[in-house]
Amino acid sequence: MTTADLLPPDPPLGTALGVVAGSGRPGPSRIAVPVGSAYVDVGTLAAAQDGPHPALLGAPTLDGLLAAGRPAWREVWEWLTDWLADPERLAPYALPQAGVVPVLPFTVADYVDFYACEQHAANASAIIRAGAGLSENWRHLPVGYHGRAGTVQVSGSPVVRPRGQRGPGDLGPTKALDFEAELGFVLGGHSRGPVPVEEALDHVFGVVLLNDWSARDIQAWESRPLGPHLGKSFATSISAWITPLDELAGAWLDPPPRDPQPLSYLLGKSDRGLDLTLEVRLNGERISTAPAADLYWTPAQLVTHLTTNGAPIRPGDLLGSGTISGPRRDQRGCLLEVTWGGRDGFALSDGTTRHYLNDGDEVSIVASAPRADGSRFSLGEVHGTITP
Repeated sequence: MTTADLLPPDPPLGTALGVVAGSGRPGPSRIAVPVGSAYVDVGTLAAAQDGPHPALLGAPTLDGLLAAGRPAWREVWEWLTDWLADPERLAPYALPQAGVVPVLPFTVADYVDFYACEQHAANASAIIRAGAGLSENWRHLPVGYHGRAGTVQVSGSPVVRPRGQRGPGDLGPTKALDFEAELGFVLGGHSRGPVPVEEALDHVFGVVLLNDWSARDIQAWESRPLGPHLGKSFATSISAWITPLDELAGAWLDPPPRDPQPLSYLLGKSDRGLDLTLEVRLNGERISTAPAADLYWTPAQLVTHLTTNGAPIRPGDLLGSGTISGPRRDQRGCLLEVTWGGRDGFALSDGTTRHYLNDGDEVSIVASAPRADGSRFSLGEVHGTITP
């Protein structure tokens, strides 16, 4: 491993934590941080350099660190940020690149996917229920559904085209496979709800990019009136690297105007959004740039609403924002919106046309965030390839 391997990309990745495994690392899977094109063994670094919580950082997953709570998270983030400021010091702790791959970094406890973007909700309503508009409850509470934690997978895992009922008497592989560009919020600590909105962010360890793969024909048929179910539960991909919430200190902004005003339990100083820009690429070609700043419901509100009935928070809970979309066609975060329910195809630069995803297509989602000094940094990518 050379110092050149530790040079950052442009824009550089922010401080992020994950787990790597494979033949190129000593012992079991290891907590690591990406630096340039290399992975640095965080546990070995902590043990050798008197870092904070060496037992937690030397573990094979992030589960213990997620359970430890915000004071421990901040100590680790501050310590890592200091070390990452001088990458040359990290060379002795870099893992060999050959045979080392990122894996799912934590045990997913529960997975809840929300519907927090007004533009996406309005578009989906117009497509699926022409003229119906937003549901009556949408501007009053963060709408969500409980997903399958067991089908959350790490970036790079293949996405097998699912089968299901597509209509009356019609069982087969989906003909309308879609992506959804989202943020995922990884929770930690322990708490029996309700969690007040001012304490909600104390339970958010960090942010991942999330692709909530969707089979639109299966989803449409089964969601009458309940759902979604099998149209969503076959795969959800998250980035291998979790960006700690402290790393996003320069990205907070005020939420968009709301009418009516949410109930008081959803209001407070923690009710703030994140100014992140997501970019969706299909087979390497950019097809959408989605602004997370437009999310109507904020991370603190998602946590608080999730727990307001007394539901607990467990380490490893994962909350999805729902599809992120802006007002223009090139800002829509899923093909349901880009093609308006499959009606309007779009051409790629190779001359092919898409309405939904073909076998062999690769979808990748990247994102960047601002720092307080005006510079930007990248979050870990999430990508997946469709297989038959």
